[in-house]
Amino acid sequence: MQSYIKNRIFTVTLSLAVFGGLVSCGDEFLDRAPKGELTSDNFFKDALQAEQAVNSIYSHLRNFNVHVFSYVGITDIASDDADKGSVPGDAGFLQDINDFTFDANNTAVNGIWSGYYQGIFRANQVLANVPDIEMNPELQTRLLGEARFLRAYFYFFLVRTYGDIPLIDRPLNPDEYRQSRVPAAQIYEFIEEDLNFAIANLPEKSEYPASELGRATAGAAKAYLAKVHLFQNDFQAAFQLAQEVINSGEYALFPNYEAIFRREGEHSSESIFEVSTVALEQGGGGSQFNEVQGIRGNPNNGWGFNSPSADLIAAYEENDPRLGATVISNGDTLSTGEIVRADPNMGAGARFSKKAWVPERPPIGFGNSGANIRLFRYADLLLIAAEAANELGNSGEALNYLNQVRARARQGNPDILPDVTTTNQSELRTAIWHERRVELAMEQHRYFDLVRQGQAQAVFSALGINWTAGKHEVFPIPQSEIDISGGTLTQNPGY
Repeated sequence: MQSYIKNRIFTVTLSLAVFGGLVSCGDEFLDRAPKGELTSDNFFKDALQAEQAVNSIYSHLRNFNVHVFSYVGITDIASDDADKGSVPGDAGFLQDINDFTFDANNTAVNGIWSGYYQGIFRANQVLANVPDIEMNPELQTRLLGEARFLRAYFYFFLVRTYGDIPLIDRPLNPDEYRQSRVPAAQIYEFIEEDLNFAIANLPEKSEYPASELGRATAGAAKAYLAKVHLFQNDFQAAFQLAQEVINSGEYALFPNYEAIFRREGEHSSESIFEVSTVALEQGGGGSQFNEVQGIRGNPNNGWGFNSPSADLIAAYEENDPRLGATVISNGDTLSTGEIVRADPNMGAGARFSKKAWVPERPPIGFGNSGANIRLFRYADLLLIAAEAANELGNSGEALNYLNQVRARARQGNPDILPDVTTTNQSELRTAIWHERRVELAMEQHRYFDLVRQGQAQAVFSALGINWTAGKHEVFPIPQSEIDISGGTLTQNPGY
């Protein structure tokens, strides 16, 4: 794995030269001089450069605007699972996300748009240029499958965040920079096309050598396609695809729940897709994902954002071991022997995400964390299968998949977390949704789930948060993008 990561780290610098432009709908799209002598016109010449270009898409997954600050804001802090955290006044734009007082100039709203469209640009460069390279056809097809998988991943996040968005499927000419939005349904169709191509042309996880773990697989593409169908309420397709992945034998629940989020859990049997990182001595291979959520105080691991909420803690059943594996509270003793003493300005009730905690200090600091970022776990897939089965009236399969997740959560204690037995569709739906919350807490799923399930207004109303139906299902289009587009881009309702 280390050799693969280091190869990708090299391409970060390369990509700054070759793929340096921002993807935007404005006139500044790609209007930047390349650094050095490599450009997109003279770069794509051989198989090595084709692989380096694909690796640059993977490296972008570690970008600050993709899976760091804005990411935890849009997903966790916006939900009932987390509060802003840190100290009062720090990163006020995240407090606005927490309180639903944000507008179209919010930093997180702008960051996600910029970061994810940059990823799409990199994928489009690969898809436009790699087919013309004379190289091994099998490798060529695999690289194209990886690029289409990653492009689908970026679009899936964007469509859930903003709704209708521009669909950019290739590098644009200067006279095409101003792109209008297309309906979300069209974006979903495009995502499905990319994922189906990836399913047909990527290896399974077991077919990759250990040095290549972290690359997109057919199983990951199929799992994401199941989730894409779930978000469109196509339960039959979601159930069928989830079952195919389950029956493939490629994945299994990792026995130790807390260890999933430690070094031994990286690319484990439970990992369907995750962002690979490495804490190099010279930097450049890590991520700030852990730092922004790390303990603020003693031990001083980070900035203290994305604090697990009291409402989340109350959601756990009695003695559920997952609570202790998810939340660090002020005064806790860590496995390192250190006692947590939060920054006094955070208050005595300060809490931190244990899933983002890094026990060891990385070289040159926690901003260079080598801890991987888990994006899709097998437990998530089992709960997708359970939910889809229940909506199809198949309570037997729904209970089977749901109770597999609960059985692992018991960690060998038969006296806690009893199997769910109800076959009433409404009651079982509630149980599955509850299990999604506590199993996947602080893993950046909750806000999108609340919107998809139609629970958001009731949940936020109970918390005293002014969440507005018809508006807050999506975030605003960044005002800067609307301005640059000369009005070609329009704003979401209510903003």
